[in-house]
Amino acid sequence: MAYQVRLAVSPWLVALGSLTALRLLMAALLPLSPDEAYYWIWSVHLQPGYFDHPPMVALWIRAGTELLGTNPLGVRLLGPLAAAAGSVLLWDAGERLFPGRHAGLTAAALFNATLVVGVGSVLMTPDTPLIFFWTACIAATGRWLASRDDRWWLAIGAAAGAALLSKYTGLLLIAAIGLWLLTSGPRRLVLRSPWPWLGLVLAGAVFAPDIYWNATHHWVSYLKQGGRVVAFDFGRSAQYLAELIIGQLGLATPLVAGLVAVGLWRLRRVHDDAARLLLWLTLLPGVVFVEHVLSGRVEPNWPAIIFMPACLAAAALAPPLLDKWLRSALGVGFACTLVVYVQALAAPFPIPAAQDPVALQLSGWPEFLGQFGSPVPAFITSEDYTTLAELAWAGPPGVAIVASGTRWHDLSLPVVSGTASGLSVSRHINGDCAMPLGTRNRMRGDDPAMSYYVCVVNTPPDAMRLPHP
Repeated sequence: MAYQVRLAVSPWLVALGSLTALRLLMAALLPLSPDEAYYWIWSVHLQPGYFDHPPMVALWIRAGTELLGTNPLGVRLLGPLAAAAGSVLLWDAGERLFPGRHAGLTAAALFNATLVVGVGSVLMTPDTPLIFFWTACIAATGRWLASRDDRWWLAIGAAAGAALLSKYTGLLLIAAIGLWLLTSGPRRLVLRSPWPWLGLVLAGAVFAPDIYWNATHHWVSYLKQGGRVVAFDFGRSAQYLAELIIGQLGLATPLVAGLVAVGLWRLRRVHDDAARLLLWLTLLPGVVFVEHVLSGRVEPNWPAIIFMPACLAAAALAPPLLDKWLRSALGVGFACTLVVYVQALAAPFPIPAAQDPVALQLSGWPEFLGQFGSPVPAFITSEDYTTLAELAWAGPPGVAIVASGTRWHDLSLPVVSGTASGLSVSRHINGDCAMPLGTRNRMRGDDPAMSYYVCVVNTPPDAMRLPHP
């Protein structure tokens, strides 16, 4: 039976173009979040690896700022463009994995209706390139399944390596595809061919710069990220699990989440290659992130890699259920994204700023930081790396922004010589505070979003100067 709900190609492309234009507009209008400002600093100091993540996000930001300048749209340029290109790749993947069922457009539409894309595509974080390359890898695997042309393994390997160079969770993509091949006799036969192994070698070659950087920097990134696995916190694991589930329901939006859950549940009874691939790509990361709640809080965006195969699973549902719920799921999803956009721009909804995730990240930075430029201090520093990054991006002009600590040592920043008295602006009391100056609030209008402790401090012994735009 053919699908009764079909999304026409031409209107869908027009809608995708319109969404992309809207996302570019939002990317231009919204101030940078602290994490984005931090990654912008990376882009000023390009290198093969960094303390927290591999270098892909820095490369994407550098490309955007070279094209459009050092401004919010330049920093975020590749986010909306990658979301559009990734939507086309997801469309292609659906058509190859489920031929004749019109699953591609449906999957791409559902994916765009999630907050993962609606909000995530207007921000620049390591998840932005990760999601794009993960989707490209699924599309290349779909092409291989449809054609059995083993040369597609080179594209699979290149995309997987680029995903890993975006964020270390890209390793789960390689592991899921490997387990998918190993858990079926016919698929195991593929491993007798050199092509999958050449793809794996290519993935390793793409990721090699990060390995080299870590090898020459005491494996700092791998030890930092690996520490999440070995440090357990059983006492709060139930709370963290509940937060994880609620976070995923929110990012997926409720009706899309329902379709995804039913789609994955029904795929468990389907034993073809496409169904098994999607289950591995969804369940393996899911199990890993559930395990992570034993170690601590899992941020809602971390499992975003699950959404692409999950939306493909939802798009493969039989017609009656999809006929009934698709339009409603898309409507609710896009409405949720619109609400977030409006709240970010104008805050019309009476959510206290201190409880509004958008305000906590974006509101009031220029006004808050500008007050520390008069009288002009010798320098400003912070114990919070995100506050430091915002100071570097939007702090008072002509004031040195000084960083210290392990996180900054590997960026080849200019060393600050001499000793002077400056200001510390931090969310917590600075342990080296010489003279407390009270607290200052970062505001959304007249509503305080977050309080910061301000005090006089002396130049840290390992001080480095951060760049300004």
